[in-house]
Amino acid sequence: MQKNKPSKNWKDSLYEIIFEADTTAGRIFDIALLICIILSVVTVMLESVIGIQQQVGKILYTLEWVFTIIFTLEYFARLMVVKYKRNYVLSFFGIVDLLSILPTYLAIFFYGAQSLMIIRVLRFLRIFRIFKMVKFVGESNVLMQAIKASKYKITVFMITIITSVVIAGTLMYLIEGGENGFTSIPRSIYWAIVTMTTVGYGDIAPQTNLGQSLAAIIMIMGYGIIAVPTGIVSAEMIQQKSKDKLSTQCCPVCLKEGHDADAVHCKFCGSTLNESDKSQ
Repeated sequence: MQKNKPSKNWKDSLYEIIFEADTTAGRIFDIALLICIILSVVTVMLESVIGIQQQVGKILYTLEWVFTIIFTLEYFARLMVVKYKRNYVLSFFGIVDLLSILPTYLAIFFYGAQSLMIIRVLRFLRIFRIFKMVKFVGESNVLMQAIKASKYKITVFMITIITSVVIAGTLMYLIEGGENGFTSIPRSIYWAIVTMTTVGYGDIAPQTNLGQSLAAIIMIMGYGIIAVPTGIVSAEMIQQKSKDKLSTQCCPVCLKEGHDADAVHCKFCGSTLNESDKSQ
């Protein structure tokens, strides 16, 4: 005879609403949260406009505190229902959730700190999970894995670039000298970086024929250099490409997502994804 599953307590029910987007209640909660995030970011941006701030500044200030209180209650609710609190606090979204509420409180002591509330826009990344855009989640995982796999190649590439701009800047300093704007090696290296990246601010420019010839070589090199990191990451992405279907399931232990649709255990920490299965 099969035993009946024990009924969930209020913490488990609240956990599903806050951390899962697969239930109707959880979906409504997350959509309402996204609306609050959007309105909060818009409020911060409008407050920076002097004309609007003068007309409705008090209303915007009140709205800031309303949204801050909502996010504060949400943060402590997440902290209360999550099983492994340290994992949530130190997770990416845990840090973002905390940073999104601190500026308003800091603004009490430091004027202008409320502008840092714009970091709340990072919370909008939850949209991929809420609307089950798992393909985007999967592609982001592929991109992150590709970047990690390319880190040594990119490091070598960056060292080569740094060496090149130091040499080019030093040569330009010797060729042009202070009378043409290259007053020091660091300033000349700045010119080399601006030129090699094809930005070209034009605040410093070589005047001699030899200096212009060197500048032309650096500019041509810049076009080739831009393509190198793109090729490195693209090649790794092809190798890292995965066709596995992913779900929006959130691990109750490490709080990471991007698991296979039929996964029973978390592929990051090995914990059981659906702990209610243990009670069967």
